[in-house]
Amino acid sequence: MTDASNVLDRVLVLEMVRVTEAAAIAASTLTGRGDEKAADAAAVDAMRTALNTLYMDGTVVIGEGERDEAPMLFIGEKVGSAIGKGPKIDIALDPLEGTTICATAGPNSLAVLAIAEEGGLLNAPDVYMDKIAVGPGYPEGIIDLDRSPSENVRAVAEAKGVEPKDIMVCVLDRPRHEKIIAELRSIGAGVVLIGDGDVAGVIATTNPDTVIDLYMGAGGAPEGVLAAAALRCVGGQFKGRLLFRNDDERARAAKWGVTDLDKQYDLTELARGDCIFAATGVTDGSLLGGVKRKGRVMTTESVVMRASSGTVRWVKGEHRL
Repeated sequence: MTDASNVLDRVLVLEMVRVTEAAAIAASTLTGRGDEKAADAAAVDAMRTALNTLYMDGTVVIGEGERDEAPMLFIGEKVGSAIGKGPKIDIALDPLEGTTICATAGPNSLAVLAIAEEGGLLNAPDVYMDKIAVGPGYPEGIIDLDRSPSENVRAVAEAKGVEPKDIMVCVLDRPRHEKIIAELRSIGAGVVLIGDGDVAGVIATTNPDTVIDLYMGAGGAPEGVLAAAALRCVGGQFKGRLLFRNDDERARAAKWGVTDLDKQYDLTELARGDCIFAATGVTDGSLLGGVKRKGRVMTTESVVMRASSGTVRWVKGEHRL
């Protein structure tokens, strides 16, 4: 069990839910409207406003991009009502995970947030990350990015006492994953394709109701850190390796202190020590229900987890307009 953090004790767990609720409600007003940028901007503004009410000296280490790319919640931005005097908190966030999902009213769009003590979250550049994740209950080291998709599936199947054909793997539906998908299907494994939202895809490996055993493929590095924080709280294994397409992306990595460009990160290297993860559904999904409006009342479904206690709280909120 991870030791509890006295610093995080001062930032109440349920305060994190209030932050993700605010972002989800704001984004939900644009669900299905076909405007990704407007939905994302609404979520960003609401999350930033909520964060700035909290007594903390917060630093965004995973955010909406670098200062020249994002007007707010950019990497390095300070948030909170006690900058310079409150507890120092690192923050990883995605105010609207699945912008396309929200714009098209698809499943599994979320507002997500993770916090840790200063230095607890990897300051990952905004590049791609090769990822593989599995839920709790397996021997340590059962997954590895240096193994092929087939080898990873066979290892999990053996540990689970089943055949590869009984394993379900969640993969982002992207052209870059055609070879992975073909290889998985060649050994009989099932493939669950998702259009977006790989944080929800990774977390799904921990939920028996989703029948997903593994997650694999390349997605955003910031989402990898958020997913790792969630797995730290509920169990499971995660491996990530940053992927660089050009010299500009390598320079970004150097800017944020990444020196080993080929390093395979483990769960505890992405999210160290005690951490808290919170998410609120924007649209209905496998993890959470989306925001609903009934007259002058909006309802939300959220989850908040803490690594030190292993506690998972499911929160249903009613918000009167």
